[in-house]
Order: sequence, then structure tokens, then C-alpha cells
Amino acid sequence: MKELLAIVMAAILVNNYVLSQFLGICPFLGVSKKLDQAAGMSVAVIFVMLLATAVTFPIQFFVLDPNGLGYLQTIVFILVIAALVQLVEIILKKYIPALHASLGVYLPLITTNCAVLGVCISNIDNYLVTDFGPGFVQAMFNSLGSGLGFLLAMVLFSGVRSRVDKCKCPECFKGMPITLISAAIVSVSFMGFAGLVENLLG
Repeated sequence: MKELLAIVMAAILVNNYVLSQFLGICPFLGVSKKLDQAAGMSVAVIFVMLLATAVTFPIQFFVLDPNGLGYLQTIVFILVIAALVQLVEIILKKYIPALHASLGVYLPLITTNCAVLGVCISNIDNYLVTDFGPGFVQAMFNSLGSGLGFLLAMVLFSGVRSRVDKCKCPECFKGMPITLISAAIVSVSFMGFAGLVENLLG
């Protein structure tokens, strides 16, 4: 249990896919203007990350590796993620149409969100062992932590952008320049979490 907690905490704070590894920047910059959109997108990404790991990990373990098809990993994973995103889109459109409308084009873009693919490949690289059970559990907890880290980054940056939009800044910094500068400062702040998990749980 302690190991699983360390995996989740590391994925949220230390190895945050957006602020530390710079994956998933497109939705991070595009959907973080409003808190409700940022939270909605993050929940959808968490759901897709968990489902993608639950599907791709067994495919790699039981299908690709035993048959020497590991070179097809990226193609297969992208197809799986695309299918799962379509499933999420159908569910949101039917049951939460307001959120579906507010996310707009960024919902289908989860298919090309490199954070989702990055989590799946990272899980294979770090947790695929000869014994399927423990490795699969660790991979699922890493996906959960990565999704929660994405949520934390989106919500934090949504708050930052709401404050920045109300401030007066030089004309040349308005729009995307000040947004990128703000994102860089938030990213630098997460460097302070380096070593936190080892100190708390070590």
C-alpha cells in the first residue's frame, strides 16, 4: 500500500505530466480559461487514462510481446485511445450535453493528447514484468495519479489565468505570451516537489 501511495504522489507532484514532462500542453493551454471547462476536461482525461491503461497493458502483455509484435505498440495504443475517446464523447453528449458543448473541439483532441499515450507507454516501460498482477495494479495507480496530476495542473492554471486576465500587462505580452510565461512560472514551482515522495514515504 505504501508503494502504491508513493506511485500516486509521485505522478501527481514530482512527475506531473503537464508541468514536469510537458505532455498534454494543447488542452492545458486551450481549455484552462474557465474552471468548469478545465475540471470537465480533466475528469474526461482521467477516465480515458484509466481505461486506456486497463486495455493497453493486457494487450501488450498477452498479445504484442508473446507474438513479437512490440513494434506495433504505438499504432495499437493510438487506435485504442481513439476508440475510448469516442466512447467518452458519446457518453458526454448523451448524459452531460452542456459539458460536451463547452469542451467543443478539445474533447476529440484527447485522442492526440500525448499525455494519455505517454502514460500508457510509461506504464509498459516501468511496470510490465513477468508477473502480470502486481505490474497491472501499479500501472493503474500510476494512471490514476497521472490523471489527478493533470487535474491539479489544469485547476491551478485556470486560477492563475483568471488572475492574469484581470491584470494590466504590456501590450506585447497580452494573449498567448503572458499565458506561456505564467505556465512556465507554475511549472518552475513544481520543481520544489522533487524528492518529496522519498522524504515522506522513504
